[in-house]
Amino acid sequence: MSYSPEKFAALKDASLAAANSLATSAFANAERLTALNLNAARGALEDSVSTCNSLLAVKDPKDLATLLTGMTQPAVEKVVAYARSVYEIASQAQAEVSKLFEAQMADLNKGLAGALEEAAKSAPAGSEVAVAAVKSAIEAANTAYDNVTKAVKQVTDAVEANAEALTSAAVKTAAPAKRTKKASA
Repeated sequence: MSYSPEKFAALKDASLAAANSLATSAFANAERLTALNLNAARGALEDSVSTCNSLLAVKDPKDLATLLTGMTQPAVEKVVAYARSVYEIASQAQAEVSKLFEAQMADLNKGLAGALEEAAKSAPAGSEVAVAAVKSAIEAANTAYDNVTKAVKQVTDAVEANAEALTSAAVKTAAPAKRTKKASA
């Protein structure tokens, strides 16, 4: 089996393109996360100023209780929205990396299959069993990889569903406190 300079150049180019794609994706996701954090910090600062002004305007304890109760729900909703955004960015980044990894694995498998076929052509007589064993091992590894990928996908889906349920529960838990205080006022 021989490797020509063109094959090495093609391998190098493919590896460089994959690394470039991964780096570009990482920077784009870091940029999105930074923008999200800056917006969240700006919003928190604005909310703090507004809260301070509202607290300074309070004249009696009843108004203070009403003010504090009214702040709970929006604060919980903002935290939940922030967490969802962070999770979305992380999920998209993971999906991009997985897609790139799967493409690399497909290219590797294709190249390995081609190299194996080329080696089988120049192999001595009687080596068909060894070539078949290697092909079988590669197929078994690919099947195992596919099964692990499917299992990870199922776990990810379950975690997403649980996170959504917990988020909804947190928002609903904060909401009744607001309504109860308004009903008694």
